[in-house]
Amino acid sequence: MPMISPEKRRRGIYILPNLFTTAALFAGFYAIVQAMNLRFEHAAVAIFVAMVLDGLDGRVARLTHTQSEFGAEYDSLSDMVSFGAAPALVMYEWALKDMGKLGWIAAFIYCAGAALRLARFNTNIDVIDKRYFQGLPSPAAAALIAGLVWVIIDNGLTGEDVRWFAAALTIFSGLSMVSNVLFWSGKSINLRKSVPFIVVIALVLAFALVSSYPPGVLFALFLGYAVSGYVVYIWRFMQRRRTQEAAVEPRDDEPPP
Repeated sequence: MPMISPEKRRRGIYILPNLFTTAALFAGFYAIVQAMNLRFEHAAVAIFVAMVLDGLDGRVARLTHTQSEFGAEYDSLSDMVSFGAAPALVMYEWALKDMGKLGWIAAFIYCAGAALRLARFNTNIDVIDKRYFQGLPSPAAAALIAGLVWVIIDNGLTGEDVRWFAAALTIFSGLSMVSNVLFWSGKSINLRKSVPFIVVIALVLAFALVSSYPPGVLFALFLGYAVSGYVVYIWRFMQRRRTQEAAVEPRDDEPPP
């Protein structure tokens, strides 16, 4: 029997990674359905589940050498539903619905930002530095929206109570996805490399911290991640400015003009 060429293998459809992608798509669709049924806490948790599954499908594909062009396109479409449409609709139904035009405009800014972010990522995937994301990743933006919904509901409040903050965070997330700010990707971490024992202890403590109060800890983590890109951007800008000022300043040993 003739051997299958590598090109045909890359264009094939592999079951294992696409199962995770389908599960992530289902979680995003489930979040939309739960938001329509006014079960917003379930919708927020479903978005976090979709984020975990989305992180697994790519790693499974790389570990099992089952990457394919179909899988990459399918993953992008799944991300648009789970991290674009779902968070925008959940936030709109939860807090923005009674704000009139501002409410649906804020939700649309987020949805459009996610679509543009995914399109730019697919076209620049071989150009940008692998260590960083250009713009806030859509899963992190979705986790920021879902985290707010989850932590506010867990504290006995409603979307109406925080609608202005919710609108501002939704717009911030949407614009951050299409910004040129760099965010650490974590792809430089080598999971096959040995690490000191203290790293294992730190991971255990991190899991314990998240399990102690998942809504608040997760929201705080992703809010910190979203802000970190801008902090690093400002720090680098100030460093460049200091370097430029030092370059144009005359040295003491130079004669005056």
